[in-house]
Amino acid sequence: MTKTEQLRLEREQRKLEKLQKERERLEAMRSFEHQYEGYGAVCGIDEVGRGPLAGPVVAGAVILPTDCEILYLNDSKKLSEKKRELLYDEIMEKAVATGIGVISPARIDEINILQATYEAMRMAISNLKVQPSVLLNDAVTIPLVEIPQVPIIKGDAKSVSIAAASIIAKVTRDHMMVEYEEIYPGYSFASNKGYGSAQHIAALKELGPTPIHRRTFIKNIL
Repeated sequence: MTKTEQLRLEREQRKLEKLQKERERLEAMRSFEHQYEGYGAVCGIDEVGRGPLAGPVVAGAVILPTDCEILYLNDSKKLSEKKRELLYDEIMEKAVATGIGVISPARIDEINILQATYEAMRMAISNLKVQPSVLLNDAVTIPLVEIPQVPIIKGDAKSVSIAAASIIAKVTRDHMMVEYEEIYPGYSFASNKGYGSAQHIAALKELGPTPIHRRTFIKNIL
């Protein structure tokens, strides 16, 4: 065997080992799905956008097929933007059902961010085309929902369904904030996604609030 062939063989071996490790990681992230699959359709729920000064709070709900393989599925915060976009497409293609819930800044101001988050989650569930039998939630128990719920602390890193929900919610909200940049230039919404970066706060003080700012979040700044 030539040196070039030997190097190629070693590269292939490393790739196979990496793939095997990723499959083992994903199998560990399916433990809750396997635990509750006897119930029927298992749905993961997560939200993004609790902390920003501007923009909506968005929840995602995802029902994946049993033993669905989506490599590198993880908590959306641990993924690059490019990876999230690729995974979003794969989730939308492979999922049994997906649902999104979007609650406006005005509604957040009206009922508070926690209640708005619950409302977004209920909306995401109601937008599923398949009725779930059990909900795997990232850390919370959603009020006014009759479906059995399993709150999992740091669930977006422990459950493939919750991770998938976190990705579709994050990508949906990020796309909205990029569009808001066009409508309300000067606040860098495309880059800060409505979070309180120094640039965003400086623009807020100079230009004043937009219709998508959460008044209850910015009152101390202004």
